[in-house]
Amino acid sequence: MQHVLEPTRGQAWVESPYLRSLIAGGLAGTTVDLSLYPLDTLKTRLQSSAGFAASGGFTGIYRGVGSAIVGSAPGAALFFITYDTIKRSFAAATPHVSIQYNAEGKPYKEARADSGNEALVHMLAASMGEVAACAVRVPTEVIKQRAQASQHPSSRAALTHILHQRATRGLAHVWRELYRGWSITIIREVPFTVIQFPLWEALKKYRLAQTGREQVSGLEGGLLGSVAGAVAAGVTTPLDVLKTRMMLAKEKQPMFTMLSCILKESGPRAFFAGIGPRVGWISVGGAIFLGSYQWASNALGGVQEL
Repeated sequence: MQHVLEPTRGQAWVESPYLRSLIAGGLAGTTVDLSLYPLDTLKTRLQSSAGFAASGGFTGIYRGVGSAIVGSAPGAALFFITYDTIKRSFAAATPHVSIQYNAEGKPYKEARADSGNEALVHMLAASMGEVAACAVRVPTEVIKQRAQASQHPSSRAALTHILHQRATRGLAHVWRELYRGWSITIIREVPFTVIQFPLWEALKKYRLAQTGREQVSGLEGGLLGSVAGAVAAGVTTPLDVLKTRMMLAKEKQPMFTMLSCILKESGPRAFFAGIGPRVGWISVGGAIFLGSYQWASNALGGVQEL
């Protein structure tokens, strides 16, 4: 039987850990995407093959925000439900359990012995979470980035353009257009999360060892998330450039064809286009995203697990 912290005064109580993940994840995703949308737009335009100025420059930096509003909450919620579920599943299978007690002698938390596999569990959980989230994220990214790059005046216009192709090219083509860049998005996001989340969890664990507390605060979770996000963003920038080019191409192209085209036309340096805005955006975004998730999870009655 799992015991969690009793809610303190003013603290909300959500008994279901899955509901906590859904609410906290949805809040975190919406908060970070809306607050940092201008930086995301600038990054997309820097990576566009049409060039920064031709893609809109510094004008209309909120173009396509409607797609982000629609997709942020469900995408982030799917990620954290999957991520936390896998973490809990492995924690439940750990045989060595000790129960911690509060000052009144009541059990409040199960502390599991270090199995030595936490990083692997976090990598697996984050990878599966990203695959689940991409079911929502990829279509919204396609629509959003085409509006950001000024290919269409709004996300609604970008979506309408894709849907209207059903009459001439069939439903299968529409589906492929909405999920264009699926493979490269997975290839980008999995390495990113394999770096970011185990690093974030390790930093949190180190902080807990320093303080002797059972959970980090929202502010601490945000600061540690910023560090983890910046490291992961820098390493995976070439994959992000490749994903952006594939999504913005007028016709769908195989990943290796696009890779060869970028190398031939722009050289290796093109794979680091937009690295400044990307690292800055994800560093700040990691603070907002993981900080708001930690805060919401704490407020809803969550505890530090695994």
